[in-house]
Amino acid sequence: MRSVNNQTMGEAPPTETTVNNYIAGELCPPASKDYLPIINPSTSLQIGQVALSSPQDVNTAVSAAQTAFPSWSSLTVKARAAYMLKFHALVRENAQELAQLIVLENGKNITEALADVAKGNETVEYACSLPQLMQGKIDRVSGQVTCQDRRDALGVVASIVPFNFPFMVPFWTLPIALVTGNCIVLKPSEKVPLTMYKVIELFEKAGFPKGVINMVNGTKDCVQALIDHPNVKAVTFVGSSPVAKIVSDRCHSLNKRCTALGGAKNHLIALPDCDVEGTAQDVVVSYAGCAGQRCMAASVLLIVGDKEGAVQKALLDKVVEKAASIKAGTAAGQMGPVIDSQSMTKILSYVEQSEKDGAKILLDGRVWMKEMEGNKGNFIGPTVILHSNKTDKAMCEEIFGPVLSVYNVSTWQEAIEIENSNPFGNAAAVYTSNGGHAEWFMTRVRASMLGVNIGIPVPREPFSFGGLYGTRSKYGDMDITGDGAIEFFTNRIKITSKWPKPIVPEYVMGEQEGAVVMSGGTDHANFAGRM
Repeated sequence: MRSVNNQTMGEAPPTETTVNNYIAGELCPPASKDYLPIINPSTSLQIGQVALSSPQDVNTAVSAAQTAFPSWSSLTVKARAAYMLKFHALVRENAQELAQLIVLENGKNITEALADVAKGNETVEYACSLPQLMQGKIDRVSGQVTCQDRRDALGVVASIVPFNFPFMVPFWTLPIALVTGNCIVLKPSEKVPLTMYKVIELFEKAGFPKGVINMVNGTKDCVQALIDHPNVKAVTFVGSSPVAKIVSDRCHSLNKRCTALGGAKNHLIALPDCDVEGTAQDVVVSYAGCAGQRCMAASVLLIVGDKEGAVQKALLDKVVEKAASIKAGTAAGQMGPVIDSQSMTKILSYVEQSEKDGAKILLDGRVWMKEMEGNKGNFIGPTVILHSNKTDKAMCEEIFGPVLSVYNVSTWQEAIEIENSNPFGNAAAVYTSNGGHAEWFMTRVRASMLGVNIGIPVPREPFSFGGLYGTRSKYGDMDITGDGAIEFFTNRIKITSKWPKPIVPEYVMGEQEGAVVMSGGTDHANFAGRM
């Protein structure tokens, strides 16, 4: 398989990369012969093209996976994990190249890109432990009756992933789905396909059999074909809330297993006893890191107490100061672009609307656009907005960019009411130096991933990732990593058995076949003559 070109950030590549589909161990062009441009968000220059797949391509990929399933699923969990262990080593060896591809096509800074790879590889490590974690249970429940269970793979599963983490998010699903015995069809984001194109090369080097892993590229038609295909047994999706709901509803109308993770509106609550320096640093990293393009990013900072209080003013000033010191770029510590011009337009609209609604712009990221007028990249700087109205659009809706809305609240209860009234349920965090204060909030906040003095409370393996049921952050079934993924990607088969009592000849105590035993009674521990 041809290796992906390695370009320096911001430079036009010597040759553009063509990303084709990967089906049954072969790279193949789409049936339509149509391609979409791949754009570097830091320069708006085309760096390649990606296949625009049709239902015909999807059908071919699913058929390849279905053909590979019987032999792959018949391997032991340990044997499948051995392939993944080889792959894990290859990811570590190629981490720098993978990170450079993420910088090129996504715009993360190099530190964030390396973390993207490392976090995804953590899930690979977890999958390598499945021989121990997938063990079934067995118990004698009465008399001669025994119950046991085991986990069987579903068959062919589909994974549809977004642009914001080109390596990590696909690896929320790929390792666990594969080691549990499934075959997979991956649909990367058409905006960032280069990273997964390289990953396919590493899967080949690890020796995965043909058809076990397949990749189709494309947009809406490709996604719908995957969902609707009768031989796709389960679908995972990560993306925006409106699309997550559509995917979930469509899958469930077909009685198909689905987990679909949507967007977020994450609130950080700073109490008067918080550590100002540490809190400010963490808040800025949370909202501005990865250009705010992550579902766990901070979106609203609720500062509790007198807004003229010394701690409250010091915290807000420090947040603005630290955010203002961030420079544009993709080197360590810098902030890269947002993914495309459509995202830029959306982010700008929230800033402009906030101004019209009377909010105060404490830090205006739009200055980057003027300072970088000759650069055609999608750069907008960190922005901090102080609101006087908690119903402002920027306070309530997902922006998915480096914008922090700040609002002062008088009481703990008011902070809880604002956080819990939003329709999302992904993450929330509290900053405090008091364990009792933290506990009060952790038992009242309505979100599924909570942080104490941590603004990006992402659960690490073996803990599972996923938003709260009944909110716009999560649709469908189970979590997407950890034990939630084991449950999602397998059927739990229960076996209840009853056998008649065996008629076994017993040996009278005494000398039996040369063995000297105590006399009197029946020797049940003597295996002589029976098995």
